[in-house]
Amino acid sequence: KGCWLSPKKSLYLVARTNTCGELRSAHVGQEVTLCGWIQYQRQGLFLVLRDFQGLTQIIIPQDEAHSHVKKVLYDAPVESVVRVTGTVTSRPPGQKNPRMPTGDIEVKVKTAEVLNSCKKLPFEIKDFIKKSEALRMQYRYLDLRSFQMQHNLRLRSQMVMKMREYLCNLHGFVDVETPTLFKRTPGGAKEFVVPSREPGKFYCLPQSPQQFKQLLMIGGLDRYFQVARCYRDEGSKPDRQPEFTQIDIEMSFVDQAGIQRLIEGLLQYSWPNERGPITTPFPSMSYAEALAEYGTDKPDTRFGMKIIDVSDVFRSVEIGFVQNAVNKPQGTVKAICIPQGARHLQNKDFEALKESAKSQFNQEVLHLILKPDESLKSPLSKFLSEEQQSELIQALKVQADDVVLLAAGEHEKVCLVLGNMRLESANLLELRGLVLRDPTAFHFLWVVDFPLFLHKEENPAELESAHHPFTAPHPSDTSLLYSEPAKIRSQHYDLVLNGSEIGGGSIRIHNAEQQRFVLETVLKEDPELLSHLLEALKCGAPPHGGIALGLDRLICLVAGAPSIRDVIAFPKSFKGRDLMSNAPDYITPEELEPYHIQVAWPAAEAEANKN
Repeated sequence: KGCWLSPKKSLYLVARTNTCGELRSAHVGQEVTLCGWIQYQRQGLFLVLRDFQGLTQIIIPQDEAHSHVKKVLYDAPVESVVRVTGTVTSRPPGQKNPRMPTGDIEVKVKTAEVLNSCKKLPFEIKDFIKKSEALRMQYRYLDLRSFQMQHNLRLRSQMVMKMREYLCNLHGFVDVETPTLFKRTPGGAKEFVVPSREPGKFYCLPQSPQQFKQLLMIGGLDRYFQVARCYRDEGSKPDRQPEFTQIDIEMSFVDQAGIQRLIEGLLQYSWPNERGPITTPFPSMSYAEALAEYGTDKPDTRFGMKIIDVSDVFRSVEIGFVQNAVNKPQGTVKAICIPQGARHLQNKDFEALKESAKSQFNQEVLHLILKPDESLKSPLSKFLSEEQQSELIQALKVQADDVVLLAAGEHEKVCLVLGNMRLESANLLELRGLVLRDPTAFHFLWVVDFPLFLHKEENPAELESAHHPFTAPHPSDTSLLYSEPAKIRSQHYDLVLNGSEIGGGSIRIHNAEQQRFVLETVLKEDPELLSHLLEALKCGAPPHGGIALGLDRLICLVAGAPSIRDVIAFPKSFKGRDLMSNAPDYITPEELEPYHIQVAWPAAEAEANKN
C-alpha cells in the first residue's frame, strides 16, 4: 500500500525525528532523534546542539551504563556533527531559559554518534565574535553557520517566494529565464567579456535582461518577470558587486502609474511582518525637487536638514565669491542647518567637512554658528548687516547652537556638495550619540521626471543617456527630441528607500524610427549593434514599460545589514574577488589556445613567469 509522509515528516526522513528548534513542553516524554552541530559543551555534563532552526540543550548521561555515550560526546570537538537519540524532559526548577525558544526542555541522551568530527576552526561560530570580512569570505561555508547569515538568507528566500506568489498567482506574470551569454551593447556600465571558439568573437555577460524583456513584450508575453542575474565589470561598493540579482519586471499596455502601483503592492505583499506594515501609495518627488532640496536623486527623507536657497539674502552682500555666484545665470547661494551642531561637533569636524567639499567637488564651504545670544559666529558675519543676519536666521529657522553650512556657485554643483555635507554631518552627529535616522523606519519614495540625456563629463558637447537608450521621452517633451534633446524629461522612475536606490524603470521607446534616431543621432552609437531590437520594434511592438528592483540592496536594508555581502550566500570581495576559491585565476596557454587568445603580460610579470 505504500507509506505517505506528511510534509513535516518528509523533511526529516529517517535521520532525525525533529529539529533542534522545535521541541517544547508538549514533547516531554517523547523519544526523539536530533542531528546538528555542537555549539557548546560544558565539562561533559551537557552540550547545546544547533541546526538551521535553533538550539536544544542535551544532557550527557553520567551513569556507568552509558559511559560509551559520555565518552563519544565528551571527546567530540565543538562544531562536530552528531546524531543523538534521547527522551525530552522538563528542565529542573530554576534552570529554564526564557531567552531560548526550547528553554523549557532538555533531551536526556541514550545513544550518540559523531557523524563528522571538526578540526580547530579559524574563528568561532558566534555572532558576537569579531571577524574580519576577508576571513569571513575566505571561510564562507563556516560564516554561513552564524545566526545572522542564516537569518538573512532565509529572509531573502521568504521575500522572493512571496514576490513570486504575488506576480504569478495574483497578477498573471510569466517567469521567463533569459540568456547569460549575449553580445556587447552600447552605453551603460562596462561588461564582462567571455571568449568563444570563433576567432576574434566574444560573448558579453548582460548588465540586465533589458533587451530580452522588451523582446518578450514584442513576442506577446504581456507580463514577464525574472529573478535575474546581472553582471557589471566595475569595482564593488557596499551596495554593489560585479554580479548581482534583480527582480526584473516588464508589462505591455501599461503606464508609469500602473507600474508604480504594482511595485507598491508587491512590496506590501512580500514585506516581513516583523518589520511592521508599510503604507501605500509611496510619496513622489521630481528629480529637480530632489536635487534642489536634498542634493541627490536618492534622498534619505528620514531626517530634515534640507537645502535652502538663501540667494536673496546675499544678493547685496559685498563679498567677491558670493557676487560672482549670484550674478551668473545658474548662480546661487544655498545652505543647510545642522541642528545643535555646535554642541556635538568640533572645529576639526567642520574642517573635515570643508576638506571633503574641496577634494570631492572643488567647492568652498563656509560655516556659521548661532550663539545663545542670537549673534552669528563666523568670519562672514562682519559682511552681513543685522537685517541680513536676521533674514538668514529666519530663512533657515536657525536655533541657538545650530550650525549653518553655506556654499555659493553653480546651482547643480552647490546642491551636490551640500547634499553630501548633509549626509556626512548626519554621520558625525550619530557618531556623537544623536539618532537622526531611525534604523527601524522605512521611508519609500518615487523620484520621477529625470532628464532623458546628460552632457558627457569628458565632453560636454556630447550627450549620453541618463539611464539607458531605450527610455521613452516624457509625452509633454517629445517634440524637443529633434530640436533640443538636452532639455527633455524622461519617463523614468526610481524607487528610493532610506537614501538608497532600490529600483529603477521606465516606459520604453516602442517606435523603431524614434529608437534609431536616439541611438544614431543623439547618442552617436552604431545602431547595427542593436539591429535585432530595431527590427523587432517594426513588427508590431506594443507600448510597454517595466522596472528592476535590486534584490541585494532591498534585502540588505530590510535585514539591517551593513553591506549587501551580508545577504548574498557567496559574494565577491570589495575588489571583485572570490576569496574562498581565489577566483579569478590563471589559465594555462594550452587551455587558452582553443579561444585564439594569448595573454600580453606586463614586462615584470613576463620575466617572473619565465623563471
